[in-house]
Amino acid sequence: MKKIEAHTRMRFILVITMLLIATVGFGQQEPMYSQYSNSMLTVNPAYAGARGMLNLTTIRRDQWISLDGAPQTQAISIHSPFRHFSMGLGASFLTDNIGPIKQIGVYFDYSYKIDFTEGRTLSFGLKGGFNKYELNLTELKTTDPNDPVFSFNINTNILPNFGVGALYHTNRFYAGLAIPELLKNVINKAESTTTETLSKEEIHMYVMAGNVFDINPIMKLKPYFMARLAMNAPVSFDLSTQVIFYDTFWVGAMYRFGDALGALMQVKITDQITLGYAYDFTTTDLSRYNNGTHEILLSFDFDFGKGRIRSPRYF
Repeated sequence: MKKIEAHTRMRFILVITMLLIATVGFGQQEPMYSQYSNSMLTVNPAYAGARGMLNLTTIRRDQWISLDGAPQTQAISIHSPFRHFSMGLGASFLTDNIGPIKQIGVYFDYSYKIDFTEGRTLSFGLKGGFNKYELNLTELKTTDPNDPVFSFNINTNILPNFGVGALYHTNRFYAGLAIPELLKNVINKAESTTTETLSKEEIHMYVMAGNVFDINPIMKLKPYFMARLAMNAPVSFDLSTQVIFYDTFWVGAMYRFGDALGALMQVKITDQITLGYAYDFTTTDLSRYNNGTHEILLSFDFDFGKGRIRSPRYF
């Protein structure tokens, strides 16, 4: 009896989570990464080209391990500067699954850069692309087969969107602001000929900043944060800090206020290849039903035979 009760609770939590996601936003509108400082292109188009060379980053996040239908997210981003034109170009691809929800996002990014003295840069960015969203409610097993809430599917074709961003950075400091999706696309029933609206995308704003300080000749400290703001949803605020040893090994912690606590680790395998790992666990009642979240990041910087990368990349 207890096993059935626990299973029912888990399914209830999953359904509530899906409804919250459907209410707040879709697709790439609300990416949730613990290693957000190394994957900023997914939200801020002004980051395109900020690493100073062609960069390819892939990240996979398996959230709430052991919870049936838990979220799984994969993202790939690629971007490069074009110094002769004072700009950067990039692209990002996202797949996100949670239970019967399936989302795909494809976006392209452009940044215009204004260079100042002493390595200071101010960038303005534009993002454009689309989301595809599916919710197969009819595949869920319910106690009432005639429940009208689960009698239809949502299957969008293409939901175009665009966004803007700004980023000021030096080699050790960055501060940015981004709104990755400005259009409030409407989601309707897939099996309905009416214009009945189930939900719509909400505008999200991201604020981010970080800095690197010297502790001693072999150690540095990197504190940074990201805040996510959206209408009809609570503010999400991530605060992180990492200690960097010899510009090669990074270790630290992350706290998502009211939601999760995590550990971060990163190692530069070579000057061009970086491997990152994060583990976080929820601090809410949901922690009783999952074994935490795993996140792996792999980043490649391509110098095309120009020699050793002189300046370490901290973000």
